[in-house]
Amino acid sequence: MPSRRDAGEAEAEPAGKAAGTAEAHTTAGAAARPAGGAARRLAVVVGVVGELLITAGLVLALFVVYSLWWTNVVANQEANRDSDAVRDQWAAAEEGSEEGQGDDRPPVFDPEDGIGFLHVPAMTDDVILVKEGVGLDVLNGGVAGYYDNPVESAMPWDEEGNFSLAAHRDGHGAKFHGIHRIEEGDPIVFESSNTWYIYRAFAILPETSKYNTAVLEAVPEESGATEAGRYITLTTCTPVFTSRHRYVVWGELERTERVDADRTPPEELRAAD
Repeated sequence: MPSRRDAGEAEAEPAGKAAGTAEAHTTAGAAARPAGGAARRLAVVVGVVGELLITAGLVLALFVVYSLWWTNVVANQEANRDSDAVRDQWAAAEEGSEEGQGDDRPPVFDPEDGIGFLHVPAMTDDVILVKEGVGLDVLNGGVAGYYDNPVESAMPWDEEGNFSLAAHRDGHGAKFHGIHRIEEGDPIVFESSNTWYIYRAFAILPETSKYNTAVLEAVPEESGATEAGRYITLTTCTPVFTSRHRYVVWGELERTERVDADRTPPEELRAAD
């Protein structure tokens, strides 16, 4: 039979094992707690980063909507107001002419208000107001501007030269967005207070450097022109949604028509309707 001492030792051994097991569990729990805390902190960080990315995505989406839609709305409203003001000026001048001031005076215009309107049926249904300058303060108003720097544009009524214009392709009215739809032979018409200037597109340059000012010269040789004439040049940014390069269309004056009392457009514009 086992002695009392042996029995005591036998009883003490399971108790020792139990104590060792409890100590092991305690140690494992202590190790698990920091690991669990780190996991929770990582989850919090991931959650915060995720929310920031979602917020950044929403801000970017709103910026795109602003750039490509809202700026068009605002610019078109401004351009419409300015266009109405120019036509009101013309109407007042015509009334004064009918009262005996004569018809043979050169056109009176304020370049800051607008000198006339561009019609390009192949490119857009819009009638585009043309102002002086190609800075953003001008073009962001939903209009086309004629170059005053670095090359000075000729006017349509000049005996020769290059009437060179620029407008935005995207945002702020995007008046030249459809420039790629113009083909050789398509009409490009400028309407002044008393004259229709009918040009024909004869050359297209889909891409050139934005620093290439030779396309604006009085005789734009890159178009194939070799002698002085009465040209028109349309320029805008390319590719779409960028401003890395320039897209260029050249036209040459085909004829002019006097504006009648009803401002009946030339047949090229009537055919487009």
